[in-house]
Amino acid sequence: MKALVWTGAGQMRVEEQEPPRPEPGAVLVRSRAAGICGSEIEGYLGRMANRTPPLVMGHEFAGEVVELGAGVDARWRGKKVAINPVVSCGECRACGAGDTNLCEKRALIGIAFPGGFAEYVNVPAASLYELPEGTDPRVGALVEPMANGVHAVKLGLALGPAERAAVIGGGMIGLACLQAALAQGVETVDVIEPHQGRREHARGLGAHGVHASSADAGGGFDLVLDAAGAASTRQEAVEMTRNGGACVFIGLHEDSTPLAWHRVIRSQVAIRGTFAYSRDDFQVALDQLTAGRTGIGELSEPRPLEAGPEAFAELASGPSRTVKVFLTS
Repeated sequence: MKALVWTGAGQMRVEEQEPPRPEPGAVLVRSRAAGICGSEIEGYLGRMANRTPPLVMGHEFAGEVVELGAGVDARWRGKKVAINPVVSCGECRACGAGDTNLCEKRALIGIAFPGGFAEYVNVPAASLYELPEGTDPRVGALVEPMANGVHAVKLGLALGPAERAAVIGGGMIGLACLQAALAQGVETVDVIEPHQGRREHARGLGAHGVHASSADAGGGFDLVLDAAGAASTRQEAVEMTRNGGACVFIGLHEDSTPLAWHRVIRSQVAIRGTFAYSRDDFQVALDQLTAGRTGIGELSEPRPLEAGPEAFAELASGPSRTVKVFLTS
């Protein structure tokens, strides 16, 4: 089979590999669409310590179950599925509470195990979510990033009600947060994004205001979600939040960030990190997408795996209006 392999900082190549055999409790999925995530671009550039080359990345993908491992229900054979790449132990305190994304032993397909940038992928049966008949596999591949938005907004609203929210970043995760905030009843959602094409895209998806900078957006927001993850955007998020409001940090661009802690403390700003999603969040994202209640507009045509090295190099060069690039086998 063909597989797109990351071999080191800025290096990708397509290899011929032996197709995997399904392990007990797992299935073999033919990957039909796999989205390239911003975190994978960071990994490609050598900025993500949790990825070690050589690695087949790809954690946003959907496909078809073609072979079953021992102990898997025969009804999965031939099903079209979206993949939840978070693999959890099912036994720890977090798993017992439904917070499988916080599992003490969590691992991700495409990071700890070979992922969707290949013709065939070994996937635990517990990670399978059946897609409605006729669903475009690209829509199935969007469930994973959209679930991040569902989870981030849910955590933010748990800190307090929000009539006005702002999302910093108009890439895939920022748009997922925008869509989730609208779907969860936030009345007004603005997006801050320096790229003009992405601002226009965000407006088309329902943003009430789009701004080139946080200075243009102003302040007084009940909830600010930072989907960029730079030190500067985290600082801006705190400044944009009203007294008693909340910031949710989801972007992973930089690690260390100094914050204006006098502002945080004296204005009683709540700060929450968010990672991935629960199984329920994944199902919510799937249901919303396949019902047409959320989405990212027109989807780009999938590119063959052989175009993967070029696609990664292109995305690493800077943002474009194309929200999501898909690879297919």
